[in-house]
Amino acid sequence: MRTPIIAGNWKMFKTIAEATELVREMRNDLNAIQGVDRVLCPPFTALAAVAELVRPTKIRVGAQDMHWEEKGAFTGEISPVMLKELCQYVIIGHSERRQYFGETDETVNKKAKAAFAHGLIPIVCVGENLAQNEAGQTEAFVSGQVKGALKDLTAAQVETMVIAYEPIWAIGTGKAATAAGANAVIGLTIRGTLSSLYGEAVAQKVRIQYGGSVTPDNIAEFMTQPDIDGALVGGASLVAGKFVPLVRQAAAAKGAHK
Repeated sequence: MRTPIIAGNWKMFKTIAEATELVREMRNDLNAIQGVDRVLCPPFTALAAVAELVRPTKIRVGAQDMHWEEKGAFTGEISPVMLKELCQYVIIGHSERRQYFGETDETVNKKAKAAFAHGLIPIVCVGENLAQNEAGQTEAFVSGQVKGALKDLTAAQVETMVIAYEPIWAIGTGKAATAAGANAVIGLTIRGTLSSLYGEAVAQKVRIQYGGSVTPDNIAEFMTQPDIDGALVGGASLVAGKFVPLVRQAAAAKGAHK
């Protein structure tokens, strides 16, 4: 049985002081929720402060990106060696990184390999844009992203990673995919691609999240789907009064449909 995982991607929000306040506000309530892994992904500047605050808890920390090299003349970049002291997870290939900062399937693959080499669990993001969705290209495009991201990774590595299906047209727009629609892409396209590459046993071990305008109001609908193992949450993760109920409802919904 795959353990659900809810990760809060704070994006470029929260100073160190604001991050500290938010974690203190929701730490105890989040820690008390059972049956679901909880990950907070603050900006780089707040990683150390957040990591220290959640150290006594079962809450885990993730970075929002990283470079694939261990060190070097890469001004402004953060390496996996630097991150592994502070967090357990790292988001790789988010659509905003692809759209604004030149991320490609090749660099996503390099980062995934680097993450595994240094004991970090990658959360690899895939997803199509609105034009691709409306043109019926979702399956081909998303499958291609999965294949590109996982190139030369071993089955042992793949079964421990997390994949986040984030249809670009649903991120930050308030327009979420339908639960059934997201489940179909995750189950048939993503898990189907994993099965073709590594076999069904491995495909069934990989945790696959949905991301895109996830709220406390719609999380239960997604979590009752058999192939959706959690969520990568944006805006709702920035407010304790939204994120805690969202995680609580996710755990309850998935627990009721085991």
